[in-house]
Amino acid sequence: MRGERRERLIIAVLAGSGMLTSLQFTLIVPALHEVPGALDVGADDAGWLVTITLLTSTVGTPIAARAADMIGRRRMLIVCLALLVGGSVLASLTSIFAIVLIGRAAQGFATAIVPIGISIMRERLGRERAATGTALMSATIGIGSAIGLPLSGVLLAIGGLPLLFTFSAVVGTVFLVLVVAVVPASGLRTGGRFDVLGAALLTIGLAAALLVISKGMSWGWTSPVVLALAAVAIIAFATWVPQQLRTADAVVDLRTAMRRPVLQTNIASMLVSVGMFANHLLTVHEAGAPRGTGVGLGLPPVLAGLVLAPSALALVALSPVAGRILGRIGGRLPLALGATIMALAFALRLVFNDGVVAVALGALGVGVGIAFAFAAMPTLIMDAVPAAEAAAANGVNGLVRSMAGAITSAGFAFMLTAYPWSGSPDSLSAEGLHLAFAAAAVCATAGALVAIALPRSSDGRARA
Repeated sequence: MRGERRERLIIAVLAGSGMLTSLQFTLIVPALHEVPGALDVGADDAGWLVTITLLTSTVGTPIAARAADMIGRRRMLIVCLALLVGGSVLASLTSIFAIVLIGRAAQGFATAIVPIGISIMRERLGRERAATGTALMSATIGIGSAIGLPLSGVLLAIGGLPLLFTFSAVVGTVFLVLVVAVVPASGLRTGGRFDVLGAALLTIGLAAALLVISKGMSWGWTSPVVLALAAVAIIAFATWVPQQLRTADAVVDLRTAMRRPVLQTNIASMLVSVGMFANHLLTVHEAGAPRGTGVGLGLPPVLAGLVLAPSALALVALSPVAGRILGRIGGRLPLALGATIMALAFALRLVFNDGVVAVALGALGVGVGIAFAFAAMPTLIMDAVPAAEAAAANGVNGLVRSMAGAITSAGFAFMLTAYPWSGSPDSLSAEGLHLAFAAAAVCATAGALVAIALPRSSDGRARA
């Protein structure tokens, strides 16, 4: 019994840490309208508080996860949490935009906590408990990002922009102490030299690609800056791929990443993650858009965010269920089931979207699918790679999810430009919202098909 309590405590600490990292992306979004006044910058500059965190999380996750396999997972977990706390403290103490931007960049590196935490669970917990913990840890990405929207409104009302960062600093410090006290040190280490050149090329390529995706709409797709960044990304990746194949201690083991189960799982992860981010963006937009759009509910920001609460609760409630299913039949079928549920929920939202209850139930349906799909992803990855490479492999999966977030945000910006409501350029027309739901349903359906096509060995495979 004592061992079971210890395992539950480890799961709770790791899952809580993971949820705190996903909060960082959505806590700032409702506050963007206050940033120009609070930090004396333009509205376009304010958007960098979101972009910089996305950049550092996407670039830093695979690198930190690889370092965790090499030098110790608990050690890197502590480093990532320390960066989150340090960045939050830095941002909370100043009104200088450049310093706040540095703090936000440091917060982004903490995203690696999720893949590192999942690999610790696989190593240190019993098989069934690890499956349940992995499911919950993976679900924290959706839980934290859904909770962050209404929580941000409450914190802003109480203490303004600095309180957002103070909250992250205080809670991050609590979890940092808990990790030190509760999480055991890792016994698996690959050793070797860290691939500095590979990490640098990956950083340059990903940063350039993400800037093209996230800023291409506002800067202009054919502008010299965007074209130059696209060229840099292509050259960096063209150099990086052969360099990784030649390097013994590569940042990303491309041969492993190209194995059919790993590659297909990452493709499905990309498609399903687009659905998750679309659920957050479209639900909050639908709830807050003016009633004149024909599909908006006209709710204030705090209440608009609360419409996602049932979806977040579904993730919390169903993650243990998904974990038990994974422990018995593997990840292929739960991933396909989750993606299918998401596709059906998005399809239904095309028809039933009249009123708060209908919108909340639609988001809830997507959340049910997310619970099963996101629980299955890391399990499928871990079943396909050696235990010593678990953190690095899940780090690449985390990179894929971050890229999905950038693509979804860019797609949403495109829809606002292509299908604006006549009464406001910041609101989608009914046609635009319906097309967005349809696109999300198509992505989820494609994810289900990719999952079904996974090798049957993914079902019920014994876990290391």
